[in-house]
Amino acid sequence: MIRHIVFFSAKDEADVERIAEGLGMLAAIPHSDFFEIGLNRKVDQIGTEVDVIVYAEFRDEAALAAYKAHPTYQACTAKVRPLREMRVAADFISRKSGRQA
Repeated sequence: MIRHIVFFSAKDEADVERIAEGLGMLAAIPHSDFFEIGLNRKVDQIGTEVDVIVYAEFRDEAALAAYKAHPTYQACTAKVRPLREMRVAADFISRKSGRQA
């Protein structure tokens, strides 16, 4: 399983909800096994620059590639990119099934 995590910060704090709403479009793409959008609670004492998080799980590299190639992904990028300051993505292979720590 591949866990896909993407962090976003807004150029303008007033756009955080618009970014989350735009990223919500990605939930319609059928290739993920699990997908959610979250707003950072900003309770960490060291770093609070992240505003919105995308978390998704994919069966394999092919499913992740199909997700990124989907037309809705491109439409989402066009909508969100002008509103965001930072985007940091990380993908890792998890040997564990389900969401365990």
